[in-house]
Amino acid sequence: MSSTPVTPGAQGAPPPAHRLLRVVGWALTLIALPAVIITPTTLHQQLTLSVAIFIAALVINRFAGRIPTLAMIFLSTVVSSRYMYWRVTDTMYMDNLLDLVLGSGLLATEIYAYVVLLLGYIQTAWPLERKPVVMPEDTSHWPTVDLFIPTYNESLSVVRPTVLAAQSIDWPRDKLRIFVLDDGRREEFRVFCEGVGVTHVTRDNNRHAKAGNINAALKNTDGEFVAIFDCDHTPTRSFLQIAMGWFGRDPKLGMMQLPHYFFSADPFEKNLGTFGTVPNEGELFYGLIQDGNDLWNATFFCGSCAVLRRTILEEVGGIAVETVTEDAHTALKIHRRGYNTAYLALPQAAGLATESLSGHVGQRIRWARGMVQIFRTDNPLFGRGLKWPQRLCYLNAMLHFLYGLPRIIYLTAPLAYLVFGASVIHASAPMIFAFALPHIFHANLTNSRIQGRFRYLFWNEVYEAVLAWYIFRPTLVALINPKLGSFNVTAKGGLIQEQYFDTQIAKASLFLLALNFIGIAAGIWRLTWVDPENILTVWLNLAWTVYNLMILGACVAAANESRQVRGAHRVTLRVPATLHFADGHSLRCHTFDFSSGGLGIELPAEVELANDAPLSVSLFRGETEHRFAAKVRFNRGKRMGLAFDPMSFADERALVQCTTARADIWAARWGNHPRVAAHKVIGHIARISLVGFGQMFAHYGRAAMHKLRPSPAATPVRAKEPT
Repeated sequence: MSSTPVTPGAQGAPPPAHRLLRVVGWALTLIALPAVIITPTTLHQQLTLSVAIFIAALVINRFAGRIPTLAMIFLSTVVSSRYMYWRVTDTMYMDNLLDLVLGSGLLATEIYAYVVLLLGYIQTAWPLERKPVVMPEDTSHWPTVDLFIPTYNESLSVVRPTVLAAQSIDWPRDKLRIFVLDDGRREEFRVFCEGVGVTHVTRDNNRHAKAGNINAALKNTDGEFVAIFDCDHTPTRSFLQIAMGWFGRDPKLGMMQLPHYFFSADPFEKNLGTFGTVPNEGELFYGLIQDGNDLWNATFFCGSCAVLRRTILEEVGGIAVETVTEDAHTALKIHRRGYNTAYLALPQAAGLATESLSGHVGQRIRWARGMVQIFRTDNPLFGRGLKWPQRLCYLNAMLHFLYGLPRIIYLTAPLAYLVFGASVIHASAPMIFAFALPHIFHANLTNSRIQGRFRYLFWNEVYEAVLAWYIFRPTLVALINPKLGSFNVTAKGGLIQEQYFDTQIAKASLFLLALNFIGIAAGIWRLTWVDPENILTVWLNLAWTVYNLMILGACVAAANESRQVRGAHRVTLRVPATLHFADGHSLRCHTFDFSSGGLGIELPAEVELANDAPLSVSLFRGETEHRFAAKVRFNRGKRMGLAFDPMSFADERALVQCTTARADIWAARWGNHPRVAAHKVIGHIARISLVGFGQMFAHYGRAAMHKLRPSPAATPVRAKEPT
């Protein structure tokens, strides 16, 4: 491979003219911003200024390009900074202890949100959009790669496609070695690995979980590079050719990360029916934030779908074991040593999302605990080796996981006034409108422009509200004692046999719902009898409470677990196929979906064929045809479902090459969500919220009826007469 040095972030970096404009823009910001922020205004002046700035933002938003985006960030920063200055200097004159305590809590929450907003702007203002570097034509110059697939308690049906896809990667056979790192030490895995020709690796302990598993394998392998895949992530054939080119350009490049793409619905998507229509939690991080991090040489290692240079990985001591987010901590160590990381926003692997909401919550708890552990034990703001943009990118990632308490405060803040009459913001309702609404509107308008294809407005509040209580406790514990807590494995590939309402996960949302309903009742009481002279203040807090009820209703809907009875997930795929019938005839057609167990076929015309009729189907890898024996599972109109007959390892590998390992299948679905107006997003969430309320009342209605119904044990039974 070529070893021409390259400056991190050189490819895709803004041209000199744009860099000059950016420098001038930041200089003007630093000079003008303080004066604009602290200038006092009357209500009329503030309203006039707010309207003028918002109209300017709306006009700027009509123009495409990065410079208008930076201008909108500037305006949003001005407006939000004015709001925060006003909050600190003009609204905290409290004359009783209750107002002071509750008001200080809300102010601290708003300061947290303000800091995260500004750090987010720094992180995402100019995504690098790095492009792949082509590998040398002479494959003898390509390096050796050890591909690790760590597994612990996942079933073989989950791991099997990943191994077969790894064997299908387009890389010289003598330069790619595949290792299944089996911390479960299972005999069926050993037999499978021997059958397909990969190395089965075990150790005599499970110390340090996944990180320890990888580190143990590092000691017994010697490839120049190490590729790591979670056992449910199936790589495409082009993964290494896409990922490896930059290592030849930059000898200091320690890690190349590619996105985690999930072909199955996560619990939010499954339970709320938003799969494929609303961007999920991960799309913002992998679609935008990592690309923004790349500009600052601050790409995080995410534990899978990544390649690391062995010499650099060994220099930092292998995969980090001090925290439960071993991946991000490893990247931090790489950056501290002065090495580079990089990101390519090209999905070249796909995996399984968590099946249940409880499993999803458990995964996020581990991530949150680990990031706070890093914050406490290896804080990026301190220590050597990091540049300030890197420090800020890491800081934002760690602060993000402290959202638990702030989100709970936002969901309960209006109750302070409605229930207790506490003035948590010591200002008139018109002044609050004049300062707070511009802050909210500008932040949403700017983030909608930046994030539009990767996250819709208001959805992050649903995600955070579901997780807030469960995230708050472990992050608080980690702040106090970072050594507490253990690694938990995220379950994948499980089944949910029956639909059910997860009361354990929903209990926090239900409790907050009850509080907000009390707030509505108290608000109506105040509006009617107690506080009619402060009618605007009451209405402001009632509107806030209604919004919270909408968010919490969606949280309740997310806790209504949908059934997942397919052992193999169906994935949409439209590619050419050919059916071969028992009488020798054939028919060209197209697929519409596939799984490891079957195929959906779209026919040009109806075909008379009974269920269980044998046939075969051809799929294509380029010019190569692979034929698979199958039986008809259903035949309705111009659609037919096929179930594959038992396959040999060679057939399974060929099927993977024609489906999940296709180089184009996942990239075609990446970042294709259209931008949606705010009112449509709110309407969508409101409809889901109403469904959530209906599900909640139905669940507790059934439970009440069950309690009222006499049980068989309670029915008197006459003793049987002896014969």
